[in-house]
Amino acid sequence: MKQPDLTTERLLLRRFHIGDASEVQILAGNFKVSEMTLNIPYPYKSGMAEEWIGSHQEGWEAMTRMAYAIVKLDTQQLLGTISLVKIEGSEAELGYWIGEPYWGMGYCTEAAKELIQFSFQKLGLKKIVAEHLTSNPASGKVMEKAGMRHVMATRKADRYGNDASMEVYEIRNT
Repeated sequence: MKQPDLTTERLLLRRFHIGDASEVQILAGNFKVSEMTLNIPYPYKSGMAEEWIGSHQEGWEAMTRMAYAIVKLDTQQLLGTISLVKIEGSEAELGYWIGEPYWGMGYCTEAAKELIQFSFQKLGLKKIVAEHLTSNPASGKVMEKAGMRHVMATRKADRYGNDASMEVYEIRNT
């Protein structure tokens, strides 16, 4: 099965294309975006976007992960990404980032709602979890608006091996 496009009122969620790499590098390479995530490296070096995009098809085919480009429907402008980063059985972990110029416009919430609905209705998932750095409460607001509920605080090692405080959310398909 080919990874399907998903459409909302304002957005197209589609597979990444190698032609998206330069925009991914610009958006993800912004320090303000990187510091709001556990995993995006800074600096975001040349070639990293191509490598990341190149890994997507294997994850989709194995049904272990999937990544969607979040694109404005009317302009086709790439805004960021939303992904299921760990699909295991009937559960998955949701992850996302949005480029700084597009923060606070509801795009991430809109994309999250759509991917959650797709995951429950078409993939048959029963539970989706997500986490954010405690220092990034805006991400928690996205999770809450997408119907997720806070379940716990925890600590994890970040991309540099430093201890990071995290908030964990979940939503169940009932």
